[in-house]
Amino acid sequence: MKILYAAGLSPSDSALYRLWALERLGHSVIPFNAYDYDPAHPLVRKIVFRLAAGPSVTRLNRDLLRQARELQPDLIWVDKLLAMQPATLRKLRALGIPVVSYMIDNPFGPRNDPGWRLYMQCIPHYDLHVVQREKNIADYTARGARDVIKIQTAYEPTIHFPPPPGWSDADRDRDVSFIGTPYDDRAETLARLAEEAGLRVAISGNRRAWSRALSPARFDRLYCEGELYQQQYREAIWRSRINLSFLTLSNQDEFVHKSFEIAGCGGFLLAERSEGHLQRFREDEEAVFFTGYQELLAKLQRYLPDEAARTRIAAAGHARALRDGYHNDHQVSLILERVRQLRSRSGQPG
Repeated sequence: MKILYAAGLSPSDSALYRLWALERLGHSVIPFNAYDYDPAHPLVRKIVFRLAAGPSVTRLNRDLLRQARELQPDLIWVDKLLAMQPATLRKLRALGIPVVSYMIDNPFGPRNDPGWRLYMQCIPHYDLHVVQREKNIADYTARGARDVIKIQTAYEPTIHFPPPPGWSDADRDRDVSFIGTPYDDRAETLARLAEEAGLRVAISGNRRAWSRALSPARFDRLYCEGELYQQQYREAIWRSRINLSFLTLSNQDEFVHKSFEIAGCGGFLLAERSEGHLQRFREDEEAVFFTGYQELLAKLQRYLPDEAARTRIAAAGHARALRDGYHNDHQVSLILERVRQLRSRSGQPG
């Protein structure tokens, strides 16, 4: 298919990885980078994001519709784009071009993030919504969604792959490692592991977010290496004896992107226990899980000195992720199969 792919596209965005997967699956993908429409001034950019309104939003919708008319794609894939307008989607429907919305976040969650105004209005106008949570199927359907499919997040096989043969603790300089954001009580949990248990904790991620979440003394002690993407992110996982993966409870997560990326990189995964994680990894064989601080501490103390067990479990976790298709190529192919079904029902060629 010829696919017009509208998303924020940068090396730090997983939307770029899904674009690559579409290309690897043999489709012709035309990128439409939503970041080209961000206002230059930070304050204006924040206001536009919160209100989903303004000249930049109008221009984005106008240009996307123009490209659709000129290029006549078989499909438009909209990846976490909050600036789409209902009128644009109605016009695309009139052109006979199906539009898929891929949304990794939860607009119905209790976190009350800003920026969802237009997106909520657009829910009935997309041909297919791709979501990450079972609960969201009912949420979207109640808001008038035409079709909804649940797909798990995935790792990118060209970025997330295991270290060279022979990699060992001699190559690892991060003991207890977390790479991500300070949602929920993560900052306090990680600080307790360092201060109360005396563990070597390494935190990487957005500097401003972590400097707000941690006291200056804790930040200086725990934070290192900044924000990590692509090769740096993969190599930090390789260099970690234990890679932590927390659920974002305020986002009602069933599983998290990071867990599949850690497994894709061949890292030892210690993740927060959930039904979604338990369905995808055999506990204590392909990954290790915890519930609450005390079990987290016990698992860290159990596995930090046991390199052989960590190596065995990490290898099994990677094999499971590869075998069961926890990578973008497989997950994207499942979405495209649903798109083919929709096109077939509407009388369009598959």
